[in-house]
Amino acid sequence: MEGPFIRIEDSGQVVPLRPDVTTVGRGKGVEVRLDDPSVSRLHAEIVRRGPYVYVVDLGLSRNGTRVNGRPIARRVLEDGDVISFGTARCRLGGIPREDVDPDVELRRAVAPELTRREVDVLTSLCRPALSDAAFVAPATARDIATDLVVTEAAVKQHLLRLYQKFRIPEGTNRRTRLANEVIAMGLVRPLPPVHVPQQNRAPGVENRPPAEGRRPPHAAAGRPGTAAGRPAPAAGRPGAAGRPPVTGARRRAS
Repeated sequence: MEGPFIRIEDSGQVVPLRPDVTTVGRGKGVEVRLDDPSVSRLHAEIVRRGPYVYVVDLGLSRNGTRVNGRPIARRVLEDGDVISFGTARCRLGGIPREDVDPDVELRRAVAPELTRREVDVLTSLCRPALSDAAFVAPATARDIATDLVVTEAAVKQHLLRLYQKFRIPEGTNRRTRLANEVIAMGLVRPLPPVHVPQQNRAPGVENRPPAEGRRPPHAAAGRPGTAAGRPAPAAGRPGAAGRPPVTGARRRAS
């Protein structure tokens, strides 16, 4: 088949992309119809602009759209990319190979100025979507409040301002659409893994030999009546632990 196309993995059906916009969804009037309850009637659009193709999630489904397992709002596509609309999987083909960065995402607008607290709210909102698990909804206002140790009412006020700053219209799944937009702009990214050393002690503490002339702590183990680290009592003098032995001069004096 000449030109870009999309293949539905469950049925094997191949649908050529239209020269401009190809609609994807569960409704009867779309070009790529997916009979899956997790797909909205009008779920997404696949847009062609010259030699480039990108997918746009319309934000009408709580299950969202993913490219190669990652949630997106809009993203430039490459030949062989796997697009998940809800749980329905499709594969894109027929796109000529070019030097296109697969991580490039089209941005709807320049990112607005954000306060430090608004960045914290967005990071907490998007954290579930940036995990390795598939089909994860963004955090709720209650989850964000618990994460940031603030009231739920304060979080909702921040979200209202963020909806305005990112121009997210009212409607269902508003948090999901906000999260998709933030991730598409690259404002929130997964944190790199933190390496935790196995031993928290200072180097050489465990393997340091005991000081010369000092008995190691375990030397007195198993010696009845002797505390660890203390010298043993004089031989033949029971109960004389810690006292110097009696000399001959002292015996004569007594």
